[in-house]
Amino acid sequence: MNYEYDNKGKVFTEVISKDLIDVLVQTTKHLIRGTIHVRQDKRLQDELDNGRSIIALTEASVLDAEGKTLYQSDFLALQREQIVWVISEEDDIEDKGSIS
Repeated sequence: MNYEYDNKGKVFTEVISKDLIDVLVQTTKHLIRGTIHVRQDKRLQDELDNGRSIIALTEASVLDAEGKTLYQSDFLALQREQIVWVISEEDDIEDKGSIS
């Protein structure tokens, strides 16, 4: 990581700005509601296709089949191989509003 110092000795580091996207993630066993952090110049799809074996979720809730919360965590590392599908909750809300 690059560090820069001002004339008073204050340290500056690179900050990577990210957008927060609320998602529903279906794994092979559970439904998870959480937030994925995506770089501002990227899409959710780009974050999912980044080649890493782990997807990081924050404010994660693991739900049972009835939608009741089984576990909650500020951070959850999800093995990519366990993911069946991912949907943005924003898309989910928009779709529900258009059904009559």
